[in-house]
Amino acid sequence: MDVTRATSAAAALLTAFGLDVSAESTKRTPERMVNAYRELLTPREFDLTTFPNDEKYDELLLQRDISFVSLCEHHALPFTGKATVGYLPGDRIVGLSKLARVVELFSRRPQVQERLTKQIAVWLDEHLSPKGVGVVLRAEHTCMTLRGVQAPGTSSESLGPFVSFCGKPDRRDG
Repeated sequence: MDVTRATSAAAALLTAFGLDVSAESTKRTPERMVNAYRELLTPREFDLTTFPNDEKYDELLLQRDISFVSLCEHHALPFTGKATVGYLPGDRIVGLSKLARVVELFSRRPQVQERLTKQIAVWLDEHLSPKGVGVVLRAEHTCMTLRGVQAPGTSSESLGPFVSFCGKPDRRDG
């Protein structure tokens, strides 16, 4: 990321909107704005930790209420929500904190909710080789609640492209 260029662009945008970025209270606003977006768009690095499924656990594991923040790629405004991620273990089980890390990995970029849902499910399927995986995201989009239709409290729910559960066909196959 080119912080100097981004800060200049932020100052130009704010100035175009009539904000005096030379005032004492606002002179660092462009820098703060860039830092905020950089934080929103940078996931923390992590290593996927898995362990042998020695107990042969074969029931659904769900992790609910994983908070996430993403940035609408159409309006550059945040959308926030909760994810539920579930999987049926295969030969390996995952360190539970890693499910939240995967949600963060894909949410910390310009995004649409539908793609975010699919990316999480596909990544987990590819990296865990579980018997099944599913993702449900519920989010409030500020591009819809603060502007446009201005419908505060409205949420959107997306269901992941579930891969095979208990021998049922993979939803991605059509």
